[in-house]
Amino acid sequence: MRRVGIRMLLALAPLMLAAQFSFAQDAAPGAASDDETAIRTNADKYVEAYNRRDSRTMASMWSPDAILTEPDSNEQFVGRDEIAKHFDYIFAGAEDANLVVTIESIDFVSPNVAIEKGTALVTYSDFPPEETTYSAVHVKRDGKWLLDRVTEEVVPAAPPSHYEELKELEWLVGSWVDSDDQVSIQTKIEWTKNRNFLRRSFAVVIRDQVDMSGMQIIGWDPAEKKIRSWVFDSEGGFSDATWTHKGDKWFIQNNGTLADGRKATSLNILTYLDDDAFSWESVNREVDGELLPNVDKVTVVRAPADEAADAAE
Repeated sequence: MRRVGIRMLLALAPLMLAAQFSFAQDAAPGAASDDETAIRTNADKYVEAYNRRDSRTMASMWSPDAILTEPDSNEQFVGRDEIAKHFDYIFAGAEDANLVVTIESIDFVSPNVAIEKGTALVTYSDFPPEETTYSAVHVKRDGKWLLDRVTEEVVPAAPPSHYEELKELEWLVGSWVDSDDQVSIQTKIEWTKNRNFLRRSFAVVIRDQVDMSGMQIIGWDPAEKKIRSWVFDSEGGFSDATWTHKGDKWFIQNNGTLADGRKATSLNILTYLDDDAFSWESVNREVDGELLPNVDKVTVVRAPADEAADAAE
């Protein structure tokens, strides 16, 4: 099935678009001018013709010498007959296309010329939607408003994002601290561009000196359909982990390699307490098959505003 290009469909749209603008020429505030009313009436007819794929009626609403330019190929269709035939070709593969428009502005640059600007969205049942910005020129001839020219540009599609899969961890964004009299673990978590990953930077500070630092990336694995993370530390170690959760608890199964080549595994448990605190513990810790003591549960709190500002610098 031929797919209707958004640029082609916009050639059909301007009269419909004009129906939605509110412009009162030489009229009291809130009142529609005669020209606006005429364009709105034409728009209603145009919408009806579009919905029943009536290319002849739509073509009749263009000026006799109007030019429709196909943006991708720059092919031009001059006059109502050629435009109607071109619409017939488009509609042959557009049974399910649906057009929605949003008017941003409309200006009467002279008594007989109106320029309309806005966006148009075409949706299909089997294809991704397409969106463009447009500028449509309407001319008044023999007392009737007609479409004369249309220019448009495709709106770039929004980049893909895995925010929906990661949003349950959004409360982690910010600066955090876990400290006692000797040691402070400082953490900052932020979104990367397009919210596809959470980036965590951390530093272990002993008596005002950074003893170790590192970075963690948390993201959605679209192949495995699960949350994963990767950690790299300043000592040369690295690990990857899978995340699962039950209620307020997140279970993070780590598999790592230490700087000396030994293999390490552990299960970290992160528990949401409130928006400003969570607990963390590490169990089932092994290095090259040797069982290590668990790391007792600690409470990590959101850093005060001044400390968070210092961490951001």
